[in-house]
Amino acid sequence: MISTKKDVALLELPEPPSPGPGQILVAVEAAGVGPWDVLEIDASWDVGLRPPAALGVEGAGTVLAVGSGVSRFAVGDRVLAHAAPLPGGSGFWAERILIDADHAAACPADLDAVHAAALPVNGLTALQALEKLDLGRGQRLLITNGAGGTGALAVQLAAAQGVEVTATASASAAERLLGLGATEVVDYHDPHWSTKVRGGFDAALIIADGTAAEALPLVRDGGRLCSLTSDAPPEERAITSWDLYIEPDGDQLGRLAELAAAGTLRLAPEPVPLSEGPAAFTRVVSGRAGGKKIVLTPG
Repeated sequence: MISTKKDVALLELPEPPSPGPGQILVAVEAAGVGPWDVLEIDASWDVGLRPPAALGVEGAGTVLAVGSGVSRFAVGDRVLAHAAPLPGGSGFWAERILIDADHAAACPADLDAVHAAALPVNGLTALQALEKLDLGRGQRLLITNGAGGTGALAVQLAAAQGVEVTATASASAAERLLGLGATEVVDYHDPHWSTKVRGGFDAALIIADGTAAEALPLVRDGGRLCSLTSDAPPEERAITSWDLYIEPDGDQLGRLAELAAAGTLRLAPEPVPLSEGPAAFTRVVSGRAGGKKIVLTPG
């Protein structure tokens, strides 16, 4: 669902090629939409897209064919994946997609396609950031934009480890985040929000643009700051500061899928028909999705 002029529109596309070694062909049942999808258009994120092609680097579906050397999956298996690069040159916003088998995970029976497709990018980003921050029970974590797709999952994963989470979000999201395990929620609309929280955080996870500089003084000496917005500030006071970029990982995704299927990790996707994909894309990249995770479905 992208033209050669980089306009997002509905298109008739050729069938993806047959799976090569280590690859699987998947019939797409649902596909996630995220602000990162705009990067595929302007080539800021080279995932091997070859227009005219379908956008989308996450989704869920059923295996149609397997290439040589693939032993983890068989025809008929349900899977979910974050795929990057795209070996077939086209993404998940289509009827079929070719992906590397290592980037996929088995989809549990209790996890429907819409919820599965909402998980890969946000879930892997949250998990990989928290694993690098390496926090333990009783330590304190600041998350900016805790109500977004990645933030809400990070709140839940951190709280499950016994980490005390303070999150910035709108006042309307406070009750939901407290229910997901946050200890404290601060209204980011307040220009002085950083003065309303107790400093000395062991770590900060930056998900909201432009908040890294405000968060850094709140981190204790020797703490850690991980930015998902590519604006990690220079290190000071022995604080380790870095930018994190997600990597596909089928094993990690499988663990997340099991948590979601068990209800331990809660998701709230909004399904939208694939025919409304261009409008959904515009909503997401313009920041008008209201914090909801948009998932495209065939209907």
